[in-house]
Amino acid sequence: MALAFDEYGRPFIILREQESKSRLRGIDAQKANIAAGVAVSRILRTSLGPKGMDKMLQSPDGDITITNDGATILEQMDVDNQIGKLMVELSRSQDYEIGDGTTGVVVMAGALLEQAEKLLERGIHPIRVAEGFEISSRIAVDHLESIADKFNFTATDIEPLVQTCSTTLNSKIVNRCKRSLAEIAVKAVMAVADLERRDVNLDLIKVEGKVGGKLEDTELIYGILVDKDMSHPQMPKQIQDAHIAILTCPFEPPKPKTKHKVDIDTVEKFQTLRKQEQQYFDEMVQKCKDVGATLVICQWGFDDEANHLLMHRNLPAVRWVGGVELELIAIATGGRIVPRFQELTPEKLGKAGLVREKAFGTTKDRMLYIEHCANSRAVTIFIRGGNKMMIEETKRSIHDALCVARNLIRNNSIVYGGGAAEISCSIAVEAAADKYPGVEQYAIRAFADALDAVPMALAENSGLSPIETLSAVKAQQIKENNHCCGIDCNDTGTNDMREQNVFETLIGKQQQILLATQVVKMILKIDDVISPSEY
Repeated sequence: MALAFDEYGRPFIILREQESKSRLRGIDAQKANIAAGVAVSRILRTSLGPKGMDKMLQSPDGDITITNDGATILEQMDVDNQIGKLMVELSRSQDYEIGDGTTGVVVMAGALLEQAEKLLERGIHPIRVAEGFEISSRIAVDHLESIADKFNFTATDIEPLVQTCSTTLNSKIVNRCKRSLAEIAVKAVMAVADLERRDVNLDLIKVEGKVGGKLEDTELIYGILVDKDMSHPQMPKQIQDAHIAILTCPFEPPKPKTKHKVDIDTVEKFQTLRKQEQQYFDEMVQKCKDVGATLVICQWGFDDEANHLLMHRNLPAVRWVGGVELELIAIATGGRIVPRFQELTPEKLGKAGLVREKAFGTTKDRMLYIEHCANSRAVTIFIRGGNKMMIEETKRSIHDALCVARNLIRNNSIVYGGGAAEISCSIAVEAAADKYPGVEQYAIRAFADALDAVPMALAENSGLSPIETLSAVKAQQIKENNHCCGIDCNDTGTNDMREQNVFETLIGKQQQILLATQVVKMILKIDDVISPSEY
């Protein structure tokens, strides 16, 4: 540790408790950091692409997650190392911004770190490497812009969107019914999209899952699905043209907020008290009937007496519905949420064409479907599957597909998948390296090599020989000047990604390159690590 001397030559210590701290400096610190980053990216490398493997993670309390979504794997992995945490943040920010490509971005960062290590060993200064990477990332992003194709779609012709979503679902567990799931995702996004403003609010799409049935039973409901049933078993199970009162007040006699005591010493007094209570209930139920409600959805519960009365007055009711679901029901049916009975008016009722209760299998599980709503801007994707893990993974896959459809509505440029875009960028960056006379050109060439890591991993995971396949595709791209040639993972016999319909969003790819470069620059700039040593 650093010792300093005062003017009388007496030594003093700069860092407190230095014996208990470990410190890495200079090239050692960079190598340790690079090793940590590469270790994290190696884990995800095998789960890239349509033939990628899944990871099984067990949380401390024994829950098991099986997934191949990069962001989920890293979130659940509980990484200890600081640089490892940076990689987790990296995939998380890709997930928040784009929603797809969370594995690719970490693989890309890992490849850049590996290349940077080679350059550092040759004695090139880390800042020069970082600057070279920065230059190359700009070249690559501009090049992507130039090879991107525009995808034109309309509210009726959604085929291009479906194909791009299928590419996303290709690498997931659910790829056997990717076509139907992609269609569901695109229809859901189109139902809530504002095509004028090119904006999609994904909060309006609710994804529900229920164990049982098979994946093919997954359906899109133009309306809301509530995991509740009618409060009384004898209430009608199906209501046509429902007028829905959405209440956040409990169906109970009002309780005074002050402390009080009621003395009852005769039966008569008890009777009058009970009558009074019953009258309260009567008034409440009558109030709902008077405004024309044919179904009451309540955020709180109501006791048996209220339930009994509602049953006798033919007013079906649902109790204990969550706040988020209430809001979605209000959006879908065009109703208003009513906080007090006094404020109920006919204008505040929501309208739905059909409310039905559906039972599943032999269990007692029932759910309420609220369909044909006045405002079909809120939709539900209802997933079925063999077990809980399958449903969770399908939810994650659907989320990725929804994000891709949203990105395409925001910006309808696409590039070709299967590593085609990366190989094309790699060629462009390699060609541009000659224009830079300084040390940076080493870094730029290294960046071009790192871009090949994604197609290389794709080939490796698909069981092809990585180097041969990659060089063949690269040679083909250069010879034909065709930026659609990628790795043929599914063995269809053609390298042309245009024929295979493998597309990715342009903004997703650009974001991947920019984010990976930023993180690598940050890691390269660290040259001194002081950490409390383990006891």
